[in-house]
Formats: sequence, structure tokens, C-alpha cells
Amino acid sequence: MTNAENYYVPGLHVEDHDITVPLDWRGIDPHDAKAVEERCSQDCLTLFYRVVCDPAKVHEDLPLLVFLQGGPGGKSPRPLSPTSDGWIAEAVKHFRVVLPDQRGTGRSSQVSGAVISRIGDARRQSDYLKRFLADSIIRDFEYLRLTAFDGRQWVSEGQSYGGFLTLTYLSFFPEALLASFTTGGIPAVPADDGELYRHTYDKCEMKNRAYFERYPQDRALLDDIADRLSVGDVKLPNGDPFSVERLQSLGQSFGMKPSFEKVHWMLDDAFDGDGNISDGFANEVFAATTAYGDELYWTLQEGIYMDGGDSGRCAAPNWAAQRELEARPRFSADARPLLFTGEMNYPWRFAEDSALRPFQNAEDVFMASTDWGKIYDLGQLERNRVPLTSAVYYNDMYVPRELSMRTLSRIPNSHPWVTTDFEHDGVHGDCVFRHLFELATARGDLEFLSR
Repeated sequence: MTNAENYYVPGLHVEDHDITVPLDWRGIDPHDAKAVEERCSQDCLTLFYRVVCDPAKVHEDLPLLVFLQGGPGGKSPRPLSPTSDGWIAEAVKHFRVVLPDQRGTGRSSQVSGAVISRIGDARRQSDYLKRFLADSIIRDFEYLRLTAFDGRQWVSEGQSYGGFLTLTYLSFFPEALLASFTTGGIPAVPADDGELYRHTYDKCEMKNRAYFERYPQDRALLDDIADRLSVGDVKLPNGDPFSVERLQSLGQSFGMKPSFEKVHWMLDDAFDGDGNISDGFANEVFAATTAYGDELYWTLQEGIYMDGGDSGRCAAPNWAAQRELEARPRFSADARPLLFTGEMNYPWRFAEDSALRPFQNAEDVFMASTDWGKIYDLGQLERNRVPLTSAVYYNDMYVPRELSMRTLSRIPNSHPWVTTDFEHDGVHGDCVFRHLFELATARGDLEFLSR
């Protein structure tokens, strides 16, 4: 572990650290220090983490809260102040907050096109990418708890994909957790990517209806833009093709606020005075849809639903989102009126987006793979004793409420709060985490805070 860098941002004391973790956790346990050290000597990664707290409480013995970031492939927040990511303002009232950059992201041995190109052939690259999923991420965090925090139990807060990680943590290391919170992130367990995409396309269609009810004038405008793009000669600022599919992908933000307004005003300036696609619009679309800096988000997107269980094998993802799209021709790029798509991964991304082209061959192998790590222990989840308090967003476009509620109904000591007041990013305000904290406190789940 490196020496800590200590400094302040307004309203927060910050410490930066990192530790070394094995690239490949298969066959070893984070609690076996000797085995971990030996595996690290073969091939290792850097795991970076940041610890923030209230400056007035720097010297207090505060309980720990670890943040499980969304994604996949997401780094932890870089707070400008406690209120810039609203849940932090509430959390630092009670906890010392640990913000790890998940392996492959941020300052933790980041995976980029250049990195993957050095790995070898497509099969080796695919195997490498599988080391960046929940089974490895949670073992990193458990090893972090054991080595950097003397094995102290901690509380977890999981946002979006962080909720998937929470269930993996509860599956394999429940003794590490005093309590868990999740916000918009309880997946279907057992995992089923086909079922997931049937639900998310339904949600996406609902969001399209809501968008065009609010901005009916955009329906004809969107079709006009698509007709112009379908000629095939329009480029984005970096030279990537500006396709109709890329235009449709603006809808991936529709599960957030105020995405409707952002997209509406982008379309407002789509054409220049000569009736061509404007440079400003092309630039905004590029910024909103590029995978640069988020390569793992798209590369791992369908891998997060793969659970090999005890056998280490399951059905291949096989481009599940693309297969579901083909069963829904109204989402086709040729359809008029055109519909926006959502948080779905498609083969065209790896052909058109220069950030993802280095991953293209590996992704084809990845999507055909049937060997996967175990990410959930259903028996352990059915015996769960760790208090789990979950915000479930009724109209969540990314993690369907129906699947979340079904999963929570099978996990003892889980407590959903279903709300229509927030979208998938509700935790970034100042209300959601505070309300979950109050609910858990009222049930007596956080008695350790008063010891």
C-alpha cells in the first residue's frame, strides 16, 4: 500500500491510497494472504481507493461505508464538495466513506484500447475482460477491507451495478457487512439476460412515448435527421460515422433527469442554414455517445448477467440486446417514426466507435463464451441476515422494478422502498440515501452507530 496523500476539497477531508491485487482471483481466497501474495507475483493490478470524511471528524473513530459504483466499468465519484454528489453529504455525517475505483477504471489499472491490444489474440483478450466482473471486483474489495482496514466490518452503498455487486458481496462475504443499501440496482437472481432485455425494451418504449408526448414536434424532426443520416456520408468530429443507430442511442440517457430536455435541445439545433447536419449537433452527439473513457461499460455490458454457478458454465450472452431488437422491428433504424434505444449493447458500436474497435474481436469471443465465474450464491442469499435497504424506482429504465421486487422477495431481511419520485440517478440528490438511512435506523438496523 502506498503512503496516503492527504488534502481537502471544500467540505471534505480526502486520503488517496492504492493496494496491489491479483489479476486472477480464481482458486484463491482474499483471506489467504500467502496465496494472494503468490498470485500477485505472477500478474497483478493496482486497486486505487479514496477515503473521504467530514473535516471536523478526521480524528474520530468513525464506522466505514464502502461505495459500490455503478457501471459496469465505472470509477468512483470525484466530489467537488459534499453536496456535488448528494448522498455523500449525508453519508459523511455518520461514516468515513471509502470510494474505490473498480478494477479497470479511474486510477485502478485502467483498461483502454491500447491495453487490450497488448494482451494477445481475441480469446486471451476475452478471458482478460472476464477478470473485470463482479466475482473479481468483490474479492478486491474484501481484500481491501482485510488489508487496509484491519478487517473491520463495514456498511455498503451500491448504486445501479453497485446493487449487483452488493448481492455478490452478500453471497460470498456476508460476514464483512454490517448493513447494505442499494439504489436502483437489484438484478434478477437467478440472472437471465433475455428476460432483462424484454423488460428494458418495454421500459424504453414507455420512455419514448413520454418523450414524444412532451415534445411532439420532435417526432418529425427526428425522422428528418434520420433520413439525412441514412445517406451514410455524415461524420462525427473524430471521423466516426454518424449513423442512425448512433442517433437512436441518445435514448440511453432517458432513465435520468433532465435527459428529455437535453435531447430536445440537441435536436433543436440539428440542421444548419443549408439544411445539413450542423457541426454543433454532431459534436454534442459525439460527446453524449462516445465510449472513450467508458470502454468497459459497453464491453462488459452483457457479461454482468452471466452467472456460471458451481459448474462455471451458462448459456452465452450471444448479443442478447441485438436479438431482442430484431424481434421488435419498430426499434429498427429503418423504422419511421424512429424510436430511441436505451442501455443496450449492439455489434454496430464495435464497428463504428473508434474507442471500441480495439475490443471488437474480443467482444465477439466474449459474447459467444459459455464459461463464466459464479456471481451469486442463491442458498446464501436465501439465508441472508445482513439488513438490506433498497430504493427501487418504479419506472426504472435500466433495472426493471418487476425483477428487483421478485429478487428482494426471496432475500430475508431485505426492505424495499418503491418510489415514483426519482429516476435511476436519484441517489445523486440529497434525499434518497437520507431516506434509506432513516428507514434502516427506525428498524434498529444501524444500532452499531450509537455504540
